[in-house]
Amino acid sequence: MYYEYRSELVFGFLLTALVVASYMLSPLIPLEVYRKIISPTLNCAILVCCAMSAWALFRHHQGIRVRKMSAYVMTAWVVVMSIGMWMKLSRHNSLTAADGMLSMNGWEFVLGSILGWLLLVYPTELLRPGWLNFKRAMIDLLPVAVIGVLNAVLDTDLRWLLAAYPFVLLAFIVVNIRAYRVYCENNYSSMEDIDVQWVVRYIIMLVILGASYCFISFARFPTRLFTQQWLLFFLLFYSNEQILFRPDPWVEHVHERKEDEPEGEDNGSSLTGNETGYRAALEQWMVTEKPYLNKDFRLSDMMQVIPMNRTYLSQFIQTEFGCNFYQYVTKYRIEEAKRFMRANPDMRVQEIAEHCGFSSPTVFGRIFLRETGLTPTEWLAQSGS
Repeated sequence: MYYEYRSELVFGFLLTALVVASYMLSPLIPLEVYRKIISPTLNCAILVCCAMSAWALFRHHQGIRVRKMSAYVMTAWVVVMSIGMWMKLSRHNSLTAADGMLSMNGWEFVLGSILGWLLLVYPTELLRPGWLNFKRAMIDLLPVAVIGVLNAVLDTDLRWLLAAYPFVLLAFIVVNIRAYRVYCENNYSSMEDIDVQWVVRYIIMLVILGASYCFISFARFPTRLFTQQWLLFFLLFYSNEQILFRPDPWVEHVHERKEDEPEGEDNGSSLTGNETGYRAALEQWMVTEKPYLNKDFRLSDMMQVIPMNRTYLSQFIQTEFGCNFYQYVTKYRIEEAKRFMRANPDMRVQEIAEHCGFSSPTVFGRIFLRETGLTPTEWLAQSGS
């Protein structure tokens, strides 16, 4: 687990350290400078970032649903944040009050919860494409509206529930990360584009932002919002750049569930006692045809050899070989790499990776080290070639 998400954990640690340092130093900012220059500048930067991101995503969504949804999210951010700023100005709050959560009324917390929910739309669509629709969005936001109304009519202070609600939705997304990865490893032989590393990094940023939000609810120094403002700007700018320019593999891969045979449908193909024959046929095909040399090799490509649908074919591999599809193909690629390096000891790593079906030299080196305990160069030297 640590090795798998090592770079993401390092990213989270460094960002957390930067946020803590910012909170420690922000009380040193002169109040008048912050109120008249820094705070308005950061708020305007956030609004401009959201507006420009919405424009760019609407203009260049290329029919990709997650980008169109992100464009609507950024538009909603501009609207909701503008309303929140207007509510603040209309109440003439003074930064010198420094009374933490007491400076925010219940409806401002409702807006904050809505903004938090909007930030969760992107990972929800990535991990469960097509699941989020208008009806489910309203169901997600219903508790926010109910708590907001109850907070207004009851004597009990329910603002704490509003602050915590986005974390409940975040937990739902974290649970889906593992399920999505399992699906990918059961169906695809390359994880470079469809892996969840970027989603993990995005969620780490959301967790840090949420923790920061809770902190400023209790903090009592006037410039406490500085860290939250630059952190929010960083998250919006960085994530929208990733959404806009990062390849979107879910269009090609996950959405093909709708086009291919349904996962649970039998169609008369199942594990019926002919597993030995199927295993021999599959191993012969893998050895003679070497389909794994294609970096886009998928579980569905095996259907031309094994007459099963996705569900049974995935179960067949798990039962017969004790691993998922991704691990099964990786073993063949590693063995092919060893043979290729022995025959071509002077070949560059990039050429070896391309020949053996790996998506990049970096991926090849990482997987080879994981499977053998040695780098390709170390292994070649040790093998005596």
